[in-house]
Amino acid sequence: MPKGPKGEKRHADTVQNAVLIGRIATGEVEDRHSKAPNRAKGGKIGGKARSEKLSPADRVEIARKAAHKRWES
Repeated sequence: MPKGPKGEKRHADTVQNAVLIGRIATGEVEDRHSKAPNRAKGGKIGGKARSEKLSPADRVEIARKAAHKRWES
């Protein structure tokens, strides 16, 4: 069964998925939430800590590599 954007299981068939979403909207079925709801929060904290740890020269080098990869093709 395919996974949704937050790891939740959804039907592969479009009609079955639409029926499930309708049932969730009307309250017939309760929507199961992700087991890891704080993933985005943790990523933001980690990114901030990493940026504070890097020197300005390191950040410039990382930005150059990223720009080079974007324009490479």
